[in-house]
Amino acid sequence: MNTPYSTEDSRWAAVTTRDAHADGTFFYAVRTTGVFCRPSCASRLPRREHVSFFADPAAARAAGFRPCKRCRPEGLPRELEIVDRACAVLDAHPERLTLQQLSDAVHLSPFHLQRLFKRVVGVSPRQYQAAQRGAALRDALQSGQPVTQAAVDAGFNSPSRLYASVPRELGMAPSAFRRQGAGLRIDYASAATPLGMVLVAATAQGICRIAFGDEAAPLVAELKLAFARAELVEAPSRVAPFVAQIRAYLDGTRHTFDLPLDIAPTAFQQRVWEALTHIPYGETRSYSDIAEALGAPRAVRAVAAACASNPVALAIPCHRVVQKGGALAGYRWGVRRKATLLAAEARHAGADETEVIEEGNAV
Repeated sequence: MNTPYSTEDSRWAAVTTRDAHADGTFFYAVRTTGVFCRPSCASRLPRREHVSFFADPAAARAAGFRPCKRCRPEGLPRELEIVDRACAVLDAHPERLTLQQLSDAVHLSPFHLQRLFKRVVGVSPRQYQAAQRGAALRDALQSGQPVTQAAVDAGFNSPSRLYASVPRELGMAPSAFRRQGAGLRIDYASAATPLGMVLVAATAQGICRIAFGDEAAPLVAELKLAFARAELVEAPSRVAPFVAQIRAYLDGTRHTFDLPLDIAPTAFQQRVWEALTHIPYGETRSYSDIAEALGAPRAVRAVAAACASNPVALAIPCHRVVQKGGALAGYRWGVRRKATLLAAEARHAGADETEVIEEGNAV
C-alpha cells in the first residue's frame, strides 16, 4: 500500500515543510553534520544531496549518525506521553470513567485532554473506552462465556446498560465518528469467506471499510450506524473485485493487496498503520515493537488503540500485532479469526505454523 511518505520525494517534501504528521514515519540524517532528526525538526534545512532517510532511529544509529539534541528524535513527545497515560488509566478501569476523573488522573484540564486525546487517537476518551468494552465483550462471547458474566467482565454495570449500548459499543469506527459519511455515496456488499462473512464498503475514492462477522446483517447494521449520513447502496458488482482480492489472500494465492483506500486517520494512526504495512507476510510484531519503531517506546497503549481503530481488516494488517510474550491479545473481528489468519499466513509463507497455533491456544 502506498503511503504519504513511502517515497524519497514525499519524504523530502515533508522535511522541507517540517510536516509534523510525518514524525515517526521516517527519520532523516545529514551527512555533513552526522546528525539524524524528525521531519519536523526546526533546525536549518540541509541541502538535499546531503540527506539520507531511515525507517527508525536504530537504523540511523547503525549508519553512524547521532540523534539531534534539538528535536530529540528518540524521545517520546510530551503530548503522546499524556495520551498514553490516559489510555493506561482507561484500560485499568473497564467501568465508565468521567472525563473529570480521567483528567484528574493525568493532571490535565478536561478541555485540553479531550482535544488532545481525540487529535492523537482519533476518538474521544469515552469512545475509546466504549471500543475497549466492545472488544472485551466480543472476545468473551466468542469464547462461550455467558452474556451476563461477559457484560460484567467487560465493564457493563448491568444487562440493561449492555443491551442499550451494544449497537454503539460494538460498532465503533473512529473515522465515522468524525464525519458519518455526510455527502458520500458508499457502495457495499457482503460475501462468504473462510473467515466468515466479510463486508466491503467503498466510496468513489476507495475502500472505507472491511469487516468480518458471523452473519451479514449485523455487519450491514454497523455500517449504517457508522455512516448514518451517507447514501448507502448495495452494489455487489462494484465491490466484487475487492472481494476477489480478499478471497485470494485468504486462500494463500495472494500475499499483498492492491486496494485503494479512503480512510481518515489521525496523524498518529497514520504512523501506526503505515508501520503495520511493513510487517512481512507470515511474521508478527509486538505492540512494543511498533512503538519502538515509531521512536515512542512508551506509547504501547496508544499503539494498541490505533490498531483497534483500524477500519479495514487485512488491508492494514493489524492482526499481525501481538503481545510481547506472543499471546494474541484482542482483535476487533475476534481473536479466533486472528489466530486463523496468522496460522494461514505462516503456512502459506512456508514458516513454522506450530508456534502460531500454540500462541492462539494460550489466549
